[in-house]
Amino acid sequence: MSTLDRYSMPQIVLHWLIAVIIIGEWISSDGMGRALHARLEGNTVWTEGATPHVWLGCIVFALILVRILLRWRQGAPTPVEESSDLMATAAKLGHLLLYALMVAVPIFGMLAWFGGIHVAGEVHETVGNALLFVALGHAAFAIWHHFIKRDGVLNRMRLSSGR
Repeated sequence: MSTLDRYSMPQIVLHWLIAVIIIGEWISSDGMGRALHARLEGNTVWTEGATPHVWLGCIVFALILVRILLRWRQGAPTPVEESSDLMATAAKLGHLLLYALMVAVPIFGMLAWFGGIHVAGEVHETVGNALLFVALGHAAFAIWHHFIKRDGVLNRMRLSSGR
């Protein structure tokens, strides 16, 4: 079992980098349905504006795979001492769901864009919205831990090592 009190610096940097890119991806996703439809019909006019969204999605996919590898090799901090078994289990399941969604979203996006599978684009959009919802819950719980419980959980993901 891990006895870490914070994530490693590479894990922290990847966490925040992936978060920023995913937010940018969600903001830039408007019009991707039209772009995919145009691409499937051979029209390149709409697809040029979609290029950054597509390639940033591919980059996020690579980064999340690195993040999963780091988590597997370096572990994660133990639950805070005040956490109940229920809270610790909920946190583990929440993180597992976040990782699963972060892997699924770009996979379905790549299947849609590069594989020409229209239904994959619809799944990509739905799963992307689910990812945003779960990530907002993740952020809300981190803020709750920091300001209400004051248990130091948020310090585990701070870019600086200061407390």
